Amino acid sequence: MKRLIECVPNFSEGRDMQVIKQITDVIEAVEGIRLLDVDPGAATNRTVVTFVGEPEAVIEAAFRAIRKAGEVIDMRKHKGEHPRFGATDVCPLVPVSGITMEETVKYAHQLAKRVGEDLGVPVYCYEYAATEEKRRNLANCRAGEYEGLSKKLIDPAWKPDYGPAQFNDQVAITGATALSARDFLVAINYNLNTTSTRRANAIAYDVREKGRPAREGGKINGKAIMDDAGNPVMIPGTLKGTKAIGWYIEEYGIAQVSMNITNIAVTPVHKAFEEVVAKAQARGIRVTGAEIVGLVPKKTLIDAGKYFLKQQQRSVGVSEAELIKIAVKSMGLDDLKPFYPNERIIEYLLDADDKSKKLIDLTCSAFADETASESPAPGGGSIAAYMGVLGASLGAMVANLSAHKAGWDDRWEEFSIWAEKGQALKEELLFLVDEDTRSFNKIMDAFALPKGSETEKQARTQAIQEATKYAIEVPLRTMKTAFKVFDICKAMVEIGNPNSITDAGVGALCTRSAIIGAFFNVKINCAGYKDKDFVTVVLQEAETIRTQAIAIETEIIEKVQKGI
Repeated sequence: MKRLIECVPNFSEGRDMQVIKQITDVIEAVEGIRLLDVDPGAATNRTVVTFVGEPEAVIEAAFRAIRKAGEVIDMRKHKGEHPRFGATDVCPLVPVSGITMEETVKYAHQLAKRVGEDLGVPVYCYEYAATEEKRRNLANCRAGEYEGLSKKLIDPAWKPDYGPAQFNDQVAITGATALSARDFLVAINYNLNTTSTRRANAIAYDVREKGRPAREGGKINGKAIMDDAGNPVMIPGTLKGTKAIGWYIEEYGIAQVSMNITNIAVTPVHKAFEEVVAKAQARGIRVTGAEIVGLVPKKTLIDAGKYFLKQQQRSVGVSEAELIKIAVKSMGLDDLKPFYPNERIIEYLLDADDKSKKLIDLTCSAFADETASESPAPGGGSIAAYMGVLGASLGAMVANLSAHKAGWDDRWEEFSIWAEKGQALKEELLFLVDEDTRSFNKIMDAFALPKGSETEKQARTQAIQEATKYAIEVPLRTMKTAFKVFDICKAMVEIGNPNSITDAGVGALCTRSAIIGAFFNVKINCAGYKDKDFVTVVLQEAETIRTQAIAIETEIIEKVQKGI
């Protein structure tokens, strides 16, 4: 899975588009960055920018943006309705895929340190990146705003986490920055078959974490109950990590419950949808669909698709595209207008930006034509990985057929687990189809490096050795991944739908060929690698996998023969 971080910096300029463009230009100039949204606000005099990419690229783009903002925004002249204390007021990092919150926190501190030391901007770390509990809350870090920053910086209790603890001439211009790692926020509106804002609000209060004010006698028009401090006593809603309100949308002629899910790990989108449906139904109202505002990580819809399939007692070991389709239809994400995954899922948007030619995107005939051409790649390594793909696909197919077999309804979950394993192995092997060709190209690129001076020769030799090592590791990974496919094929021969036993057998044949084909690549690439200790260990491991693969394939095929 590609490691992706979203960054949502807020800049203290929302009126001068030329200033804003200077900032977004430096973001877009970083290779691998996709600028997703630029949302300026005149009243707040603030612009929210959203971009995404792999961690290192995001950190570089964020640093350049903070630097540029400090050059083109003068906080001494800033006025706006929104709380703020710096040119780059806040800069949260959000893990999207392939990266944990803990890892994102490390990147946040890496960026904060660089901003503080290299740019001389005071930095406060909040939310998950906070260095102490009171700094978790952004409002605490920003208390006093820009006008109170000179006093805040000299207060020992509010010394910045990074950067100068003094209001010098430069800080007077740039102000301070609050930097964090936080959860992904999903904005979703639930469409109701009513025009009543009051009823939509009632549903929103039922579910949002904050809930509603408690009233005497439990009556809507009862007097609000206050605590000893004079604050209203709240009855919490049912969904943690959510904010919600009801409103009427004239464009659609319906009321909606508008919700921000601030912690999708605690409250996934599908859980929120089901809860809103239940609370609406209790009030005699139907949820006709939902509308996701902005973008979502792929995992959000994949998890939803799996949830709704499990509700039907159906296998979740289906393709990614099928899971997303189930999620869209189950939550009615296309109720008001079409929902196009390629335009709404972050990872798909980034894939669309990748102009490199991928083997796995070719048709079967085009893949065969490309292989049969005079080009040396794709070669045996990519074909070996693709044979593993076919083996995993056949294993998953038999598992899915078994999950849906009449009379085996009580075993759907058993086979769903096998099918899901098959899908996961299929996806990894698909990646290795292209990665084997990329590893070959790395070697060719290394050999093409200049070799005139002694320094160039050393650099070229090192590059060749590094590329060769990777060209060994990729087919070895193919062997290890494909070997796991045997478990699925063997299980499907033994316990799967007997009508599909030969399909599982063909899957085992494909898997054996994938492993032996990848073994050939490991062995030939080892010949060009100078670290003989590494080579010895790799060849021993590869030979063990090859030998075991032949034995297991023989065992499976014998069982197929007996079962026919």
